[in-house]
Amino acid sequence: MPKQVVIPPGTTTPIAPFVPGTLADGVVYVSGTLPFDADNNVVHVGDPAAQTRHVLETIKTVIETAGGNMADVTFNSIFITDWAHYAAINQVYAEYFPGDKPARFCIQCGLVKPDALVEIATIAHIGTAGSGA
Repeated sequence: MPKQVVIPPGTTTPIAPFVPGTLADGVVYVSGTLPFDADNNVVHVGDPAAQTRHVLETIKTVIETAGGNMADVTFNSIFITDWAHYAAINQVYAEYFPGDKPARFCIQCGLVKPDALVEIATIAHIGTAGSGA
């Protein structure tokens, strides 16, 4: 199966050369997702919980556009700017993965825009029924 780009309706041009997601062989790879608005400005400045919710909603949209749902997520790569935000990020994260949790890692690092507190990249296995985009 050739790869298909996954671009949810209303997606704006990214700040770098990438697409929101790629579907290949029933697996959706979601690019690193930052808490950006339609103009690529950081939303909810200073609020790690609200930024995490925004990021996970964006990821959810990419996965749903490909034909899956959040229960299909198998792996998340989480990047945070400060361990002080870890508890707030995890509280929101747990809302999006209430049952069996996906595997993941979390590291502290700098992000592309200083006001961004969290970035998440995701892999979801949706099988062969995904519609692509």
